[in-house]
Amino acid sequence: MSAAQVRTERFEMRLDPAILDKLDSWRSNQDDVPSRSEAVRRLVEAGLAAKGADRRITLSDGEKLLIIMLGEMFKQLKLKGDVDPAFLEEVIYGGHYWALGWGYSGLFHGHEDSDSVVSEVVDILDMWSFLERGFNALSKKDKERVVAEAEPFGEYVNFTGFDGNGEAEYNGVARVLINQLGRFTDFKGRELNSHMPSLDMHNRMLLVFEPLRKNLIGRDLNAEEIIQILQAKLHPSKRKM
Repeated sequence: MSAAQVRTERFEMRLDPAILDKLDSWRSNQDDVPSRSEAVRRLVEAGLAAKGADRRITLSDGEKLLIIMLGEMFKQLKLKGDVDPAFLEEVIYGGHYWALGWGYSGLFHGHEDSDSVVSEVVDILDMWSFLERGFNALSKKDKERVVAEAEPFGEYVNFTGFDGNGEAEYNGVARVLINQLGRFTDFKGRELNSHMPSLDMHNRMLLVFEPLRKNLIGRDLNAEEIIQILQAKLHPSKRKM
């Protein structure tokens, strides 16, 4: 497949204003001032190339000494753990640093959550907190209205998380926020795996919720607002005209 053919593939991307400003600043400093889409393509290619070239594990002399000393302490105290001191000694004395990535792939994975994903997850969790709290505070009559007008989403107004496979980064960020940092504690104890793609749905809902957010100081979402947000869960192609 040629490069021209590859570039015919299209996908949609949402950027927050701060990232967009940085993108515009970067492309304005290029000799040919590329379009936004071309700038994104170049940056993606550069980022992927840099990531692939920067996966080597290196240790300073001080780090090597500390690891050997800790390994000796483990052996002297007869401690047991997931890290094998004998393996680490062989790696360090032999210079086999690549073996660390193979032996401890869960530690040396090269991944770091992006700020934009963290921000997006916080916005989504915040929206669902308002949705659940607002729905639970409704009268029986208003709840019945939500069930009827936001069908089939009005009966169970619950945050189900993100897809554990296709949206793993979002799922992981949500788990850390909820289970480790004690944020959005209403969701604690839930599986948080929707078992299906959900990010696009959450973002459609956010488009409706965000204009309402600034007016929610000291009050909950009302039935009409909840219905509007829940109706956005349905993909536009499946809505009745």
